[in-house]
Amino acid sequence: MLSADNVSIDLGGRRVLDALSLDVKPGAVTIIVGPNGAGKSTLLRALSGEQGIADGEVVIGSTRITDMSPSRLARKRALMPQHASLSFPFKVRDVVAMGREPFRHFTDPDADSTAIDWALEVTDTRKLANRPYTRLSGGEQQRTQLARVLAQTWRQPGDITPRFLLLDEPTASLDLAHQHATLHLAGELAGQGAGVVAVVHDLNLAALYADTVAVVSHGKLAALGHPSDVLFPDLIQTVFGLTVRRIHDAECGRHLILPTGHHAGEADIPDQKPVRVAAQ
Repeated sequence: MLSADNVSIDLGGRRVLDALSLDVKPGAVTIIVGPNGAGKSTLLRALSGEQGIADGEVVIGSTRITDMSPSRLARKRALMPQHASLSFPFKVRDVVAMGREPFRHFTDPDADSTAIDWALEVTDTRKLANRPYTRLSGGEQQRTQLARVLAQTWRQPGDITPRFLLLDEPTASLDLAHQHATLHLAGELAGQGAGVVAVVHDLNLAALYADTVAVVSHGKLAALGHPSDVLFPDLIQTVFGLTVRRIHDAECGRHLILPTGHHAGEADIPDQKPVRVAAQ
């Protein structure tokens, strides 16, 4: 398990995360939601080891990530940042191949090639493989970055080592079909044993694809649990300042969120423990 334990982070003289704890479990999709500036991306960077923390610790299993070498940590988890820029016209396949760099000397070239081909296929970027990255649309670049981190988390047959996939707004810039394809793929990878955590703004995407939703507000965990147990109108109004109604879709078996149009402004979250439900 990848866990943040009472993590606090200060940035620019402001406490961005405040004693926040979160477990990312292999075999499940955890989706982080919350208003702008709530600390979602900071939490994801802390889980990845790319963000220093003031208090608390982040561990994989029983090992603190600060005790892992960068190459070992890269073989355990992959981070897709919110913004990834490349100024050189690398071909798409070369960008995806960067995800295999941590495995140099640990896998053979055929395995790396298989991982790259698979990542290109499942992200619908195979047809872009020989195109310069700098000439892609924003959505195509987003899918290429997703393919890169998928190549990093690919496992050889027989390898049961947990991998963790950390995605910061993976559906940004994507059209509707690719948004759903991306989160459906996240669910498939979780079904194969990966631990997936993603920052998503669309509450309905969270409601449809998350095993667990973590609601973050003012650097704290406001609620944690299955989306049907967490995404209630009163919580959404408190956290997002938006009045909504919730409907049950019998076909998908999930509750969907419909805004009613009134925005009251985000409220302060009381200083208390987050709402939690039993582990799924």
